Amino acid sequence: MAQPRAARSWFGPAAPWASVIHTDDTREFSRIWQGFMTARFTLGLMLLVLQVTLLAIGNSHSKILLLISLAYFASSLTTGLFGRPLFLGDSFNRHWIRLVGLDVLAFSSLQILQGTPVNYTPLFALPILLASVLGSLRLALGTAAGVTMILLGSTLVGYLDGGTDTTVSLLQAALTGVGYFAIALLANQLSSRLSSEGLRVRSSQAAVNLQRQVNELVIEALPDGVLVVDHLGAVLAANPAALKLLAATPQADLRLTHLNLEPGWQPLLELTRQSFAQGLGQQQDVTIRHEGQGPRRIRVSTRPTNPQDLDGESLCVLFLQDQRELEARMRTEKLASMGRMSTAVAHEIRNPLAAISQANDLLDEDLSDPRHKRLTHMVGQNAQRLAKIVNDILNASRAQPEDGSLAPLQIDLNETVGRVWRDWSNQNHRPQGRPLDISTQDITVQFEGDHLRRVLVNLLDNASRFAPQRADGIQVQTQGLHTHAATLRVWSEGPPMDRTVERHLFEPFFSSESRSSGLGLYICRELCEGHNASIAYQRNTRDIEGAMVEGNEFFVNFVRVAAPLAAADDSTLPLWPLPTV
Repeated sequence: MAQPRAARSWFGPAAPWASVIHTDDTREFSRIWQGFMTARFTLGLMLLVLQVTLLAIGNSHSKILLLISLAYFASSLTTGLFGRPLFLGDSFNRHWIRLVGLDVLAFSSLQILQGTPVNYTPLFALPILLASVLGSLRLALGTAAGVTMILLGSTLVGYLDGGTDTTVSLLQAALTGVGYFAIALLANQLSSRLSSEGLRVRSSQAAVNLQRQVNELVIEALPDGVLVVDHLGAVLAANPAALKLLAATPQADLRLTHLNLEPGWQPLLELTRQSFAQGLGQQQDVTIRHEGQGPRRIRVSTRPTNPQDLDGESLCVLFLQDQRELEARMRTEKLASMGRMSTAVAHEIRNPLAAISQANDLLDEDLSDPRHKRLTHMVGQNAQRLAKIVNDILNASRAQPEDGSLAPLQIDLNETVGRVWRDWSNQNHRPQGRPLDISTQDITVQFEGDHLRRVLVNLLDNASRFAPQRADGIQVQTQGLHTHAATLRVWSEGPPMDRTVERHLFEPFFSSESRSSGLGLYICRELCEGHNASIAYQRNTRDIEGAMVEGNEFFVNFVRVAAPLAAADDSTLPLWPLPTV
């Protein structure tokens, strides 16, 4: 912020502390204020002691000087104890009168009334310094000019009273005044420089503190661990990710202070010592082993700091990465590249596969030998299987246009699920009795009809692989949770899934069967997320003929809407064939 025009001088800003007292940090100004108040108190005490001593030994018979010294001492004591730091400004205001004016008046009175035995002119340096440091340059020079006029006036009074050496007195007063002007100018300039340097230091400190806070937030949020270690192995800083990686158990509340505390951290300590010894960064895959826990593989990168930056003390920064996460990222990238390649291959397979199917159908029409018929039937079945896999891959990559794109996005959940279940059970020869549990409420959900058919058929196909061929082996249920949500449940009797299979259920190209493409549940999840729905798996029990039977249950949570659309009839949409896994 630019300073006022009146507060500028030939050599820069002339009101050194004007900007400081308008900020929150006034410690420097307060210290300078207290220094001047201490000097005024000390000077007042010495003047009082001097006058008492002179009065006691009989060299001074004027009690007025004692009263002036006592009054000045009381004023300096009161101001020092109860006064608050004030900037004097650039004019002769009431604050100047209370501080500088009072000093000038007291010292002038002592100089004039005391006479020649004691010279009080050096004491005028204090009020001039007060005006120079706590006020503007104009106020400082004005104070110096006033003191000079007082000195010249006292010399003139002495001349009028019959003084003999008037020329020497005038010369001494003039030289003293010039010295006061120099003191005022230099003190003001030095104070201005000190004030500006203080402002720059505070600004730099604020920027450093802000940058430090940002760095701490970034380091704490990093998924990789960060450690700062000295040459003895003491840990000076560690982010939450590092504490999690180095803890013996995930629930441990780790207080990491030194790498010697745990035997499992010794590889980190050795790598740190190598970095200090060579002065170069190191990278190594280490294994952290804690008692009673399995090994944890971590990739460690070290970066030693420059000793000159820290007054000869060197630090080492360790970056820790969990090898399991690195491998997971590599698997994800590999999976993505495989998906892109599979999509390209599927596009190339479709045309020759269609030609093979058409040629096989034409050949089957011309054959009559049962052995040849079995061969063409085998070719047709495998061609259909390849066609389903190609369709799954294209659906997973969104490369195939969706059928029924003109269907409404709001559908009757009960009516759609009932029709899909009946068609699917007829085709797969499943009983249609009790397994279907349709809610008595009217449930309208936000979903596309053909997409819901695809989700439900995939879930039913997966359930039929393991469920027994009986009425209650597979159960389908719809339920309105509340006014804004509804759910569809597909339960099937069967053994529990292996933990490794359950963890990757909805990942693409993952399947526990060799004859499956592993895209069915992945497509279900993608279709659900596209309609703000969700799909999940859980192990659940159902009542079958009075006995509680455990089974596998998939449930889809929908966004429920207030009422069904009047034109929401998707009965004309094609249901079969559907690409399934």
